[in-house]
Amino acid sequence: MFCRFIKEVRNLPNSREYQVISYQLLKSSTSVGANYEESQSAVSKADFSNKPGTSLKEIRESNYWIRLIIEISEANSNWLKLEREPKELMKIIGSIYSKSSKHR
Repeated sequence: MFCRFIKEVRNLPNSREYQVISYQLLKSSTSVGANYEESQSAVSKADFSNKPGTSLKEIRESNYWIRLIIEISEANSNWLKLEREPKELMKIIGSIYSKSSKHR
């Protein structure tokens, strides 16, 4: 999913504001998967539930940057489609986080 963000960022203008937004979006969106992957090799239950929690924070940040792109971009139709995907992933990871937090 977040690979599409990387590809779409390549199409953004090269102005200073888009450079900052692109950088922030790339950092937060790639962190989602990295933290989830780390949870798969957690050394404790607390460690396992912490990583999905961090992924949720990064998804929220990614959503912020996407909404900002939609607001300032003239050609935002692709971003409107992409905006839905993190919300779906948030439900999945949120469920994992909720269940793992109860079993600490």
